[in-house]
Amino acid sequence: SQSHKWTVYVRGATNEDLGAVIKHVVFQLHPSFNNPTRIVEAPPFELSECGWGEFEIGISIFFHSDVCDKHLDLYHMLKLYPEDESGPQSTKKPVVMESYNEIVFPDPSECFFARVQNHPAVVVPRMPAGFSLPVQAPVENTNEKGRGDTKDHPLSQWFLNFSEADELLKLASARQQVGIA
Repeated sequence: SQSHKWTVYVRGATNEDLGAVIKHVVFQLHPSFNNPTRIVEAPPFELSECGWGEFEIGISIFFHSDVCDKHLDLYHMLKLYPEDESGPQSTKKPVVMESYNEIVFPDPSECFFARVQNHPAVVVPRMPAGFSLPVQAPVENTNEKGRGDTKDHPLSQWFLNFSEADELLKLASARQQVGIA
């Protein structure tokens, strides 16, 4: 009955440490699991288990008190089997089912804003002409891996890549297609 090992996680779009924003994450597993409510109180916010069936996982993200008073509830479908089942199945490549959610914090407190602003920035290599991201203040020890940083995570080769620059390119292309300057 333990045919698959799986991992569910909450991570930054570029694998940065989310501990500056997130206090803890609660994963609600299928009721057939022992202790189906799992609390992860430190980054990386992930949980690994073994099982045989696919089910919906409830994910509640709790933020630090100076970030937001409310928590965010998300739902994610655990997929153990590839969508395309034609041909022999390989155990070399895992099934990856990621979704992207963008969270906006309007009017952040000064403390929270300073903490996030001093967080190591990720270099975005490809920016479309006319677009630029705000320059971050330099941070000491930016090459030092933080405790919640998932850049060297053992599953990182399977993480989907997200780039704000790529999103800006898609928007610029769409605007060009519809004739908006």
